Amino acid sequence: MSSALKAGAWLALVPALLSFAPRPAAANPAGSIYTPAITEGEREIELQFGAVRLRDGSSEVGVSTSFAFAPRAWWAIEFGIKGQRAAGDRFRYDAWEVEQRFALTEPGRFPVDLGFLLEVERPRDRAEGWELRYGPLLQAQWGDLQGNLNLLFERHLRAESGPGADFGYQWQLRWRADPLLDWGAQGIGELGPWRHWNHGVEQSHQLGPAVFGRIKTTPTSAFKYDAALLFGTGGQAPKRALRARLEYEFF
Repeated sequence: MSSALKAGAWLALVPALLSFAPRPAAANPAGSIYTPAITEGEREIELQFGAVRLRDGSSEVGVSTSFAFAPRAWWAIEFGIKGQRAAGDRFRYDAWEVEQRFALTEPGRFPVDLGFLLEVERPRDRAEGWELRYGPLLQAQWGDLQGNLNLLFERHLRAESGPGADFGYQWQLRWRADPLLDWGAQGIGELGPWRHWNHGVEQSHQLGPAVFGRIKTTPTSAFKYDAALLFGTGGQAPKRALRARLEYEFF
């Protein structure tokens, strides 16, 4: 199937997905910025960590571990489990998830590479139902500077919560100067219902510096890492958050 046909098929699903209206629960602090880049045959073992300081002085911690495989140059699938310590609670298992990323254009063929994310999560708390996260993944390159922008929607199926549809974003800048240590910045935000965003004081926006790197261990394997220290800009955002990811990739 050509890239154009794949893109049309997936984008045709967006109106149907938006017709559902869930109210997502608070996100696990462990997370990362999605990218549309896929290398056929690559396997990854990944560990993510996240910690946030909330505005009331309490804190939350999350971890996740996953295994990913790219059976095609346009398709990657990942299976993971998450743990979390919510404010005032003990650390416990949080959810399992299946994530799929689709490359809808050939890398470098157009000014912007386009991908699509489709992620299904089953929380430990069955009252939250099934969480679905999806949306376009955009990536562009300007010399040594790489930029990413993801526009993501979330909804819950068979949840006890009332209706509501939430929209968020992720962005990332990375200066690719040295494979061992690149500098950049990341940001994430939650705007509220996708049909009518929340007022500014009810939104959540975080941004801050980030580092990236890749350490080659053999001709067919390497460790990759990235980490970011994010600061809330007010509203419902945490005061600050630390996010880190370590991957072992191999063929």
